[in-house]
Amino acid sequence: MNTKPPVLKQLGTQVGIPASPHAAVLERVANPHVDTNYVARFTQPEFTSLCPVTGQPDFAHLVIDYVPDRWLVESKSLKLYFAAFRNHGAFHEDCTVAIGKRLATLLEPRYLRIGGYWFPRGGMPIDVFWQTGELPAGVWVPDQGVAPYRGRG
Repeated sequence: MNTKPPVLKQLGTQVGIPASPHAAVLERVANPHVDTNYVARFTQPEFTSLCPVTGQPDFAHLVIDYVPDRWLVESKSLKLYFAAFRNHGAFHEDCTVAIGKRLATLLEPRYLRIGGYWFPRGGMPIDVFWQTGELPAGVWVPDQGVAPYRGRG
């Protein structure tokens, strides 16, 4: 087990948007409450990527909930990672699941879920959900708070 604190390379410095999600550097910091089960939530209401076929922009509202173990994601690196998708072509399912898997690999959380609520394309919204781990007993995870798309109905 590596107990040496990670060296943060982006926090407190001016950093450009990564060229791609693969080039983005996600950073982590030690969880100061490793003995406690709690939920951390990140909400990205203005996530954008590109359709891999047409090159047209796609928009989503992402909600990530996780119960950390030893690591927390450093939020500036997460914002830069999200921004790297702006010029990245991938389907909704790929973006959502890839983000969840990358965070799970980095953080090794006790539990992690991501909800990708994508705005309609071709008249049909696509919502994508991915989860890893079991929610620890007694931990409260609120509803993600994103209403299903109803259009004008």
